[in-house]
Amino acid sequence: MRRTLRAARLATFVYFALNGFLLGMWIVHIPAVEHRVGIDHAVLGWLLLLLGAGAFTGMRLTGPLADRFGARVVVPAGAALCSAALILPGLAVNAWTLGAALLVFGFGNGCLDVSMNAHAVQVERGYRRPVMSAFHAVFSIGGVLASLVGARTLGWDWSPTRTLGAMALLGLLVSVLAAPALLRPEPAAAAETPAAAGRTVPRRTPRRIRVLAALALMLMLSEGVANDWSVLHLRDVLGAPEATAALAYGAFATAMTVGRLLADRVAARFGPVAVVRHGAATAALGLTVAALSPWIPLALAGWTLFGIGLSGSVPQLFSAAGHADRDAAGANVSRVAGLGYLGMLAGPAVIGPLTHLVPLNLTFFLPVALCLVAVWKADVLRPAGAETGEPDDGTGPLPEEAASPSPSSPSR
Repeated sequence: MRRTLRAARLATFVYFALNGFLLGMWIVHIPAVEHRVGIDHAVLGWLLLLLGAGAFTGMRLTGPLADRFGARVVVPAGAALCSAALILPGLAVNAWTLGAALLVFGFGNGCLDVSMNAHAVQVERGYRRPVMSAFHAVFSIGGVLASLVGARTLGWDWSPTRTLGAMALLGLLVSVLAAPALLRPEPAAAAETPAAAGRTVPRRTPRRIRVLAALALMLMLSEGVANDWSVLHLRDVLGAPEATAALAYGAFATAMTVGRLLADRVAARFGPVAVVRHGAATAALGLTVAALSPWIPLALAGWTLFGIGLSGSVPQLFSAAGHADRDAAGANVSRVAGLGYLGMLAGPAVIGPLTHLVPLNLTFFLPVALCLVAVWKADVLRPAGAETGEPDDGTGPLPEEAASPSPSSPSR
């Protein structure tokens, strides 16, 4: 059992890295594809919304499929679809074909995103301790690897079609090779206890899942602000040179990756509520420092602190959603991830218009306020009845997850 679980964990790392790598390869080639198709930035911005729409649709459809057929089937299928679709932007010849390509690629990304997170929850359940944040860290590492590979192939003057086609084939190979190590579907929880046998799964989304989804939207919107506006903040507000301004996003992204590599140990020691509450508070403090700083080094420190604070929060929300109901883990993860993804896309759309009313740095107090809401509502991650003595209402973790690890539980 140990070997099976460890192999499944390694395979999950592979799929997270693959997802980050595929997205990164597209991002690296955006300028080349934009030039090839002959569109401007404004048109590209509208077309990127199709990528988001495809991803959101894929997420919502895949969650229930993962519950029905198991992540062992859905994860490789999503990975294969996302990999195959990577070549499509490289084949586009005009705005219409690029829009269709991004819609399909986004759909494949959404399918892979939700299914691999659902499988990560299953792996975490087997370990009986937090392991989710490390998966998200490896996703970021996959993006870094894509930037290195993309820089090298662009240096060789490879066309987008050649590079994206080669990486699509590599992704298909990885999708197939990693599949046998994934865990088989768990038996339905309703079959495990007589009390659960007569209980039907509610059709309406539980309130706890709705709150988790709302928090995901807020925190991922905040993350999107860093992705899209951190460099512009240093350049336009503080007058930093282009090379120096780029360090703002680098500081944030590095802090996010390192923080996620460490967050599982923190969650195991202090619990997910503490990770989200103190993490969101740290993020709010860091972004406040960045927004108000008149000095570039202090602003960079603020963006770093912002990344550290956000790093462990979103994985904890996904984990809580997956553990809320074993039989609906995929559907619940899709709800939280889907709304969170919309928040990520909403970041630039919300901040942009606000800059017509106030300076860019002052618009950052909107994500600061959202982080403070997460501080306030972090108790939603507490298992049902954990401290109140109330009976579990079916939305909390399974009894074996709250128990102390057995001697046979794998160790890191």
